[in-house]
Amino acid sequence: MADWNSLQYLKFEKERTLPSVDLINRIRLSAEPEKILDIGCGPGNSSAQLKKAFSSAYVLGVDSSENMIAEAERSYKDIDFRLFDASGDISVLGTDFDLVFSNACIQWIPDHERLIPNMLECLKSGGMLAVQIPMNYEEPVHRIISETVREEKWKKLFSRTRIFHTLTQSEYFDLLGSLCSDFSLWSTTYFHVMNSHDDIIEWYKSTGMKPYLEQLDASGREKFENEVREKLTAAYPVQKNGQIIFRFPRFFFTAVKD
Repeated sequence: MADWNSLQYLKFEKERTLPSVDLINRIRLSAEPEKILDIGCGPGNSSAQLKKAFSSAYVLGVDSSENMIAEAERSYKDIDFRLFDASGDISVLGTDFDLVFSNACIQWIPDHERLIPNMLECLKSGGMLAVQIPMNYEEPVHRIISETVREEKWKKLFSRTRIFHTLTQSEYFDLLGSLCSDFSLWSTTYFHVMNSHDDIIEWYKSTGMKPYLEQLDASGREKFENEVREKLTAAYPVQKNGQIIFRFPRFFFTAVKD
């Protein structure tokens, strides 16, 4: 996959950051964390919220995208950032973190049965793992993208399709239950407000549509976006005030290392 685009991602910085704030507000540790790892830090917006909440802590943000890390380093001078692929052995970053945090990242990383234990391995005993994962696959926008890419005229243009690595909620429960005795799971559906259907396109150009758009030339990208936009217009009605409700379910869990 081509590198991520931090500027495209940050067009909806407020909406993308809100789940990380909500997750941070659920973190309860016996003592203030001194050392925090943010996996999939992106342009640093989640790392900044961690530093705001735990001002005396050392925060290390890691991401596999050079573009994202460059933007994070430019924006937040009091946080350390490092280019790192979390699909490998994360414990090489250290095994003495008080908090390992990840907001809207691990859905892009394969093999969660290996990944979650690897993330826990980075923690001290009594440390906490805190994760948020988008689980909006049943929402109209995802169904529309999936149906469109399977149409014959588009299917032949894509040599690869997006793979969803996310487990089911019950599978996460069983996995966490096998690894630790103290864990919590919950979900939240955010009602984001979009000013137009173009806004939904702009949101997904940096995430769900990205694996497909990067395989098309300029003309193909325009046609693909136009077709998806037309279907979105039918699926997302305009409210009385002219705005659009963009539902976005997200799944959260915390786990304390025994």
